[in-house]
Amino acid sequence: MVLKKKVHLVSLGCPKARVDAEMMIGQMQAAGFEHTDDPALADAIVVNTCSFLQSAVDESIDSILAMSDYKTEGRCQNLVVTGCLPSRYGKELADELPEVDLFLGTSDIDKIAAALQRDLPERTYISEGSFLYDGGNAPRVKSMRGASAYLKVAEGCSRSCTFCIIPKIRGKQRSRSVTEVLGEARLLAAQGIKEVVLIAQDLTSYGVDLGDNRSLITLLEGLETIPGLRWVRLMYAYPWNFTDELLSLIKDSDRVLPYIDMPLQHISDRILKAMRRNVLREKQLELIDKLRAVPGMVLRTTLITGFPGETDAEFQELADWIQDVEFDRVGVFAYSPEPGTPAAEMPDQVDPEVAEARRGALLAIQQGIHEEKMRKMIGERLEVLVDGPSDEHPLVLEGRYYGQAPEIDGVVYLSFEDGGSFVRPGEFVEVEIEDASEYDLVGVVLAEP
Repeated sequence: MVLKKKVHLVSLGCPKARVDAEMMIGQMQAAGFEHTDDPALADAIVVNTCSFLQSAVDESIDSILAMSDYKTEGRCQNLVVTGCLPSRYGKELADELPEVDLFLGTSDIDKIAAALQRDLPERTYISEGSFLYDGGNAPRVKSMRGASAYLKVAEGCSRSCTFCIIPKIRGKQRSRSVTEVLGEARLLAAQGIKEVVLIAQDLTSYGVDLGDNRSLITLLEGLETIPGLRWVRLMYAYPWNFTDELLSLIKDSDRVLPYIDMPLQHISDRILKAMRRNVLREKQLELIDKLRAVPGMVLRTTLITGFPGETDAEFQELADWIQDVEFDRVGVFAYSPEPGTPAAEMPDQVDPEVAEARRGALLAIQQGIHEEKMRKMIGERLEVLVDGPSDEHPLVLEGRYYGQAPEIDGVVYLSFEDGGSFVRPGEFVEVEIEDASEYDLVGVVLAEP
């Protein structure tokens, strides 16, 4: 019997990159390779990289160098680097990393099997744009635990935010057809998936490049009809194109969750204009009010501190706004001047230490808000989707209620003191919240009557 060659894959960065990694694992397995979690046992290693921020670039380089050690200390004979880092830096990266055998950009990851088989004549393959997964390229191997899966509906971004390098890395937006996405969703549901998390660089612009401004509505209506799917979650839902029709659908749906991840970045009109964000303060406030009117709405946003020219007064405006709005979840980035972006060339660059201090100040404000919101949930009864054993406490099961997105929000730790029966990942249980910490909840699984 011929032993299959083993491949170890490291995937860094956002959920979109994770879907790319899942597709590559599917291609590897279809070509006869076996995936291994142990790099010391791998005949080949793939590092799927991120380069959105300088910190992500540094992490990617560190991971590549760490994996290259297995070429001398392990069995690895082929080190392949894929994703955003090669797309951003091209031949320059190849010259700096002689340890790497082959580079594939975001538009060339469908060549992974050929790369592992050493059937490609060149060392670097970097085409414009990004590979658009169509569900038929190879079986995608889900890597998320439990009964949740990301569902990527588009690639690239056609916006021109001055701080963002993504359009240069992944190209302009290219949407998958509604029919194609629904087909993949049906396959996921048939595999036992209960929650699909819709992702794109700009979800609310889904389908605009295909000439259909209602594509997201049509997709959500289709997802509501798929047997087995219980939760549909919207991530990266930008404020533009967020229509009243979409709001009504969320309000009336029993599957599309009242949970919105909407990156807003700032509240100062001057900063928003400099960022080329076309939804300014007044419109943001109006949209937030509309979202808050949806019963049970949970709002997540991301913000940037230290954007070029941000004054103390503009930062204070942002801090006051956070206290006033009381978002349910907030992520904050200290501005990073990325080469190739317009913002990196702007005058009045803010000292990185100041940007980081402002980030810390916002997080401290949000921490107090979040703790208070968590404490108010004690005594509530919630429907929880069981994910599986906790990474921090392997003997404890954990899950999430609808207001907690996988991997980025907190969890609900499950107790069985009430006599609730044993549960498995992918099951929904009724839980009464009995305690709360900074980000997580503790709940008792209620016994069936």
